[in-house]
Amino acid sequence: MSISDVQQFSGGVTVLEKPGTPPALFRVQITCGALSHPGKVRENNEDHFLVARLAKSMEICRSSLEAAGEMDFSEEDGYLMVVADGMGGAAAGERASALAVASVKDYALNTLKWFLHVGHKDENALVAELRKSLELADKVVLDEGEANARLYGMGTTLTMAYSVGADLYIAHAGDSRAYLFRQGQLEQVTKDHTLVQMMVSGGMLSPEDARHHARRNVVTNVIGGPNEGVRAEIHKVRVCEGDVLLLCSDGLTEPVEDARIAEVLGSEPDPEAAAKRLIDLALENGGPDNITAVVARFSVRFDGDEGQPAP
Repeated sequence: MSISDVQQFSGGVTVLEKPGTPPALFRVQITCGALSHPGKVRENNEDHFLVARLAKSMEICRSSLEAAGEMDFSEEDGYLMVVADGMGGAAAGERASALAVASVKDYALNTLKWFLHVGHKDENALVAELRKSLELADKVVLDEGEANARLYGMGTTLTMAYSVGADLYIAHAGDSRAYLFRQGQLEQVTKDHTLVQMMVSGGMLSPEDARHHARRNVVTNVIGGPNEGVRAEIHKVRVCEGDVLLLCSDGLTEPVEDARIAEVLGSEPDPEAAAKRLIDLALENGGPDNITAVVARFSVRFDGDEGQPAP
C-alpha cells in the first residue's frame, strides 16, 4: 500500500479497490485471534476487547415444508472487532473500557447487523452509524462517571473495525491503533489522538523523539473523560487476499517497534499465535502497560471459484 493508493474519506483514509473488480464478485473469509495481558507493572488490566461475528438469521416457526423449527443463516456475515484501553485510576479505567465495549456491542446487535450489504447509497448511513456508536458509548461512560463520584472523569480509547464483504470500516478515538499488513508492508491506519502527535503533525517534534517524550501518553480525544464529546475518526479499507488487520492498545506499540510487529504478522499465519507472539514481545521489553492485540487475517476469493484468490 502506498500513498498513491489512498484518498480522503469522511475524515479518514480509503484504500481504493482495483478497477474492474466489482465487490459483488468477492467472497471474504476472516480468521481471528485475540489476547490481552495485564503486563508486568500494573496489577489490573484496564484493556477490554471484543471479536464478534454478525449474521442474518431466520427461525422457521410454521411451514408446510419440512423446515419448520429450523434456524437458517445467510451465507454472508460480518465481523465486529473492538479494542478499548481504559484510563482513570483504580477500577475506573477498567470500568470505562468495559462499558464502552458493551455499548458498542449492544448497538451493533441492534443496528450494524443490517449492513451486511453496503452499496454507495448505504455507505453514508453506515458511516453515520459508526460515529453514533462511539457517541453513545461516550454518553454511557460519562453518565456512569457522573452518577458515581469514585468513577468521575474515567475514560477509554476505542478502536473498532467492522467488516462487510470486502469493505473494512474503522472507527477510532484515542491512542490505541489499527494497522494493516499487506504484501510485507505495515501501515498504521489510525492516527494517535495525543498531544505528542499534534506536535509531530505541526512539525514541532520528530516521530523518533515522540516515542520517548515525557507527555506521549496525554490523550486528547477519548470516550468519556471529564468532558462530553468524542470525535470519531473513520476509515474505509478495501481488503485484499492475505491482508492482516491488527487492533492493539498502546501497551503493545510503546515497547514494540513497528518493524518487529511487521515481522510477526508476516511470519505467523495463525492469528491467535500471532497475537500471542506480539504480547510476548511486549512482555520481553518490560511490559510496562496492559497489552491487547486483536489479529484478523482476510481471505478474499472470487465468488463461485473457491480456488482462485482475488487480486
